[in-house]
Amino acid sequence: MRTVVLTMKASVIEMFLVLLVTGVHSNKETSKKIKRPKFTVPQINCDVKAGKIINPEFIVKCPAGCQDPKFHVYGTDVYASYSSVCGAAVHSGVLDNSGGKILVRKVAGLSGYKGSYSNGVQSLSLPRWRESFIVLESKPKKGVTYPSALTYSSSKSPAAQAGETTKAYQRPPIPATTAQPVTLMQLLAVTVAVATPTILPRPSPSAASTTSIRRPEPVGHRSQEMDLWSTTTYTSSQNRPGADPGIQRQDPSGAAFEKPVRADVSLGEMDSWKPGSVLLDEGRVPKEELSTQSLEPVSLGDPNCKIDLSFLIDGSTSIGKRRFRIQKQLLAGVAQALDIGPAGPLMGVVQYGDNPATHFNLKTHMNSRDLKTAIEKITQRGGLSNVGRAISFVTKNFFSKANGNRSSAPNVVVVMVDGWPTDKVEEASRLARESGINIFFITVEGAAENEKQYVVEPNFANKAVCRTNGFYSFHVQSWFGLHKTLQPLVKRVCDTDRLACSKTCLNSADIGFVIDGSSSVGTGNFRTVLQFVTNLTKEFEISDTDTRVGAVQYTYEQRLEFGFDQYSSKPDILNAIKRVGYWSGGTSTGAAINFALEQLFKKSKPNKRKLMILITDGRSYDDVRIPAMAAHLKGVITYAIGVAWAAQEELEVIATHPARDHSFFVDEFDNLYQYVPRIIQNICTEFNSQPRN
Repeated sequence: MRTVVLTMKASVIEMFLVLLVTGVHSNKETSKKIKRPKFTVPQINCDVKAGKIINPEFIVKCPAGCQDPKFHVYGTDVYASYSSVCGAAVHSGVLDNSGGKILVRKVAGLSGYKGSYSNGVQSLSLPRWRESFIVLESKPKKGVTYPSALTYSSSKSPAAQAGETTKAYQRPPIPATTAQPVTLMQLLAVTVAVATPTILPRPSPSAASTTSIRRPEPVGHRSQEMDLWSTTTYTSSQNRPGADPGIQRQDPSGAAFEKPVRADVSLGEMDSWKPGSVLLDEGRVPKEELSTQSLEPVSLGDPNCKIDLSFLIDGSTSIGKRRFRIQKQLLAGVAQALDIGPAGPLMGVVQYGDNPATHFNLKTHMNSRDLKTAIEKITQRGGLSNVGRAISFVTKNFFSKANGNRSSAPNVVVVMVDGWPTDKVEEASRLARESGINIFFITVEGAAENEKQYVVEPNFANKAVCRTNGFYSFHVQSWFGLHKTLQPLVKRVCDTDRLACSKTCLNSADIGFVIDGSSSVGTGNFRTVLQFVTNLTKEFEISDTDTRVGAVQYTYEQRLEFGFDQYSSKPDILNAIKRVGYWSGGTSTGAAINFALEQLFKKSKPNKRKLMILITDGRSYDDVRIPAMAAHLKGVITYAIGVAWAAQEELEVIATHPARDHSFFVDEFDNLYQYVPRIIQNICTEFNSQPRN
């Protein structure tokens, strides 16, 4: 009997060892087979709308040709999900028309999508939509896994028809058990469970309604038990131009009106936001047609204050720690009052002492809360107070696309100075103004009478600011009164209609070319003249809101080749110039000037500088004096370029005074190109010499 027992024990032990070895071997085989899947970027067509894709954040590859107007886009910077994903990418400037990879991030819907023309794409306006998205460069975040296959709201998606890897929108499956290697302890546990079955009571109908175990719901299903909304208090913007009267914010007395908005939704926290959760009711999927349901906007920035703002703060040793802290308190107040966001104002901070240094650029912090937190962490650098060097640094480095600068937003710099600068600011500020930067100065505790001898550059603030009319300057007697500048400062930087330095010599003109097409020019020389017109046009920033270009050709008669409102992009203008055909005939320059005044400049915008550039190769058959005088009286700045047999005295009559800056004579057509830099320089010099008061 004892021998039998020993034999049975040995058999059991042998069986356990076999099972144990088998389990270990299976685990090794399983671990060998598990490999990290390689990420492949899914491709989509130009017509795929963001609303058809369920994923909250994803990287995709767009094909070429998505600039086509048939791929509709709604909004600017922040787009309604009814928009073409790739069309929005081209509009935002992240892609060009050749296609490429982009990062798309869903954000909540809002009211008031504004249309605009950008990068060859005309986006449309939309009163409201349930869901939005933004487009970024395809730089994956560390630790974030992006889908290799997109999830669509229906199986018949445009992407699926194109043949790329996609998944239909389905309910999440009920979790199922996965085959795993059986271990000894699991085997024993199963044996015990089989030997002692447990009978559970059948739940009653009332119990079933309150049980915590719920049926799996589709992605995007809005649970009635989950509260996605909270209240957020806003700082006052009653003084801000164009502020939405329907959004009341907290006033200085502390009284606040609270309105429901998404709780703490920011561009950096989209993992907690589910697409479609804003307007979805129990068991419903959003319809494709435009929504007319009222929707409270999620704070993506105040669109009435869309500016790119750089704060230059004084970190010099003389300011001291206490005053430096007061300076940071003003910055934090401005960050809160501005309502930072991608559809509104963006703000960066540069600290200067001996040398300037950027703490964070425009795209580092995309909401007021994160920006305020970052401001609190700024520490004082010390050194001198080299303001001029700091302004040069910002002009050359800060307002770039890589740092988040937006072509559709004015550039604003607010300079804070304790006392006075230790270097000169005039030349650096002039270059900043000519670059389209609006400079504001806040001077605190200026030089006393016995300290003025130490000031490097007297009247430095007026030499630095955009205009000397008082709008751009704040003089604060004491640091303890600095907080009083908060509301006036926010009101002024947001008043984009008064930011005069946003206009430069290259983006604020209506330019009308008046081209001699007479028989003496000849076909070859006429093409050379058109190349000269092209070279000049390339120097300007062309759009329906920037510089516009029109052209007239004349002989005895006149012909409008294209008007100011016909083309609104540089490629379209350049193509139109190439298509101008040579006419041939006589030379009636006076009649051509009158025609241009009537057909071109009569339709010029009131806020545009009117520039007429006339090119001729001979003496006019009619009188030019009265037409030229009419042009001057109507405020048209006229440049006269004569070639070969043109009459010098006629050029000087046609040209705006002083004639030496506005009339040019070229002996041969082939030398016209040499005068392009000089003409551009004269145009900009004249623009920048306008009085700043």
